[in-house]
Amino acid sequence: MLAKVLSLVTRAIPLAIPLLYGSTGEIVTEKSGHLNLGIPGIMYIGAISGVAGAFLYEQSCGNNIENMNAVLAILIPLLACIAGSVLIGLLYSFLTVTLKANQNVTGLAITTFGVGVGNFFGGTLIKLVDTEVTSISLANTSHFYKYSFPFVDKLGWFGDLFLSYDFLTYVAIIIAIITGIILNRTRVGLNLRSVGENPATADAAGINVIKYRYVATCIGAGIAGLGGLQYIMAYADGSWSNDAFGDRGWMAIALVIFALWKPSMAILGSFLFGALCNANNYFTGYGVQAQELFKMLPYIVTIVVLIITSMRKKREHQPPESLGINYFREER
Repeated sequence: MLAKVLSLVTRAIPLAIPLLYGSTGEIVTEKSGHLNLGIPGIMYIGAISGVAGAFLYEQSCGNNIENMNAVLAILIPLLACIAGSVLIGLLYSFLTVTLKANQNVTGLAITTFGVGVGNFFGGTLIKLVDTEVTSISLANTSHFYKYSFPFVDKLGWFGDLFLSYDFLTYVAIIIAIITGIILNRTRVGLNLRSVGENPATADAAGINVIKYRYVATCIGAGIAGLGGLQYIMAYADGSWSNDAFGDRGWMAIALVIFALWKPSMAILGSFLFGALCNANNYFTGYGVQAQELFKMLPYIVTIVVLIITSMRKKREHQPPESLGINYFREER
């Protein structure tokens, strides 16, 4: 029994971390009043940007892991991922904050654009390696990302359960915790929440609404992009293939609702979603239709939570009041 529980948890956590990155980034963005439906595309851009950085570095080292520097092997894809994701976040901010474009339409366009760009550059890199398979293997870079504590094997089940994951797993949890502290216990967080609730009042109080929305959206995009990189380097063992990222970006957005816009709840929710995503592997023998139903569980749970919180009508369980609404200062 213990072995089955350990297997379920250790398989669920790698599935959960990309969702945690995406949902944390989206929470930061939504707290400023922006509904960024471009998170799936941003995660895709973050993934392909990191892949491109890793690919170029491996090529410069002759695809020999002995010639690679561990620090550079980690930093180059990491910085490339953050740069690509923040750039797309900046584009979204320019369209919605400066040009006042519709946030829903812009977000969907960013998602379509991000997936298209990822597939284009991914396909280009696949052609460069001149391989018969339709994927790129960055196993050398993935080796550095998946490095775990050397003493894990000596700790038994405790080491397997808590210390056997890649470093980006722990970074995701730390970012979510710090985000919750900033949002709830600092003046910056108070100002950001004020901008999301009532931008006109925040503006009248001297808070720069445009700056907060730009910064929150770009930071949120940067955090979400790391989810794409973590998925490729840790979960997929450094393997990139077009359209293999699945619907994780949309699940991250659903997780925001499930977590009630609280980063601490997003940690628990992401682990639950990861377990639900992996549940179909533990309930075999029920046919293809049943397997597809199991894949729907995270969305069904989100719908149930949405219905319950809406019925309770508690303000702390609702999204920011100005979420998805552009701010026109001249109408203040």
